[in-house]
Amino acid sequence: MSINHAILGLLSSKPMTGYDLKKLIQESSFMYWSGNNNQIYKALVELLDGGFVTNEILHRESSPSKKIYTVTPAGLAELRQWVLSPPEPPEFKKTFLIQLAWGDLLHTDELNALLTGYEQEVRTQLLLLKGQAERGDSAQERNPRESLLWKQIHSNLVSTYANELAWLEQLRQELNLT
Repeated sequence: MSINHAILGLLSSKPMTGYDLKKLIQESSFMYWSGNNNQIYKALVELLDGGFVTNEILHRESSPSKKIYTVTPAGLAELRQWVLSPPEPPEFKKTFLIQLAWGDLLHTDELNALLTGYEQEVRTQLLLLKGQAERGDSAQERNPRESLLWKQIHSNLVSTYANELAWLEQLRQELNLT
């Protein structure tokens, strides 16, 4: 994921601080980004230098000052250009599959424990996604079409985890571990 484009996208809904952006990206169920927090602030400086965002310092008496970032028309144009670019192929990087590739080294009870641990992790992620949906955490909902797009992104993630659970059940049956 391009952190710069994710930031432009988030700022296209409303002005935010670097902290607000960091929190939204970390809590997002689909903005996979493994960088550290300093990279968000570095990206904001790059976007500011490129004229894609502006910032305003909000001085407060009882708290530290805040920098509030706003996307510029050039930033919206850059975001639009990126959205129009050809999509990258889907990534299916699952460390678990690499572990499972050598699962034959394990005793039956160890393999079953490995599958159970992975199943618990998948169920936890699925519960988190469903909780986000109930709270409305992911939808920006500036208009009905955007609301539909965000809900369908969420639905895609839920179906991925549900499919993973079905796959695990099938694997267990074929290994006679049920």
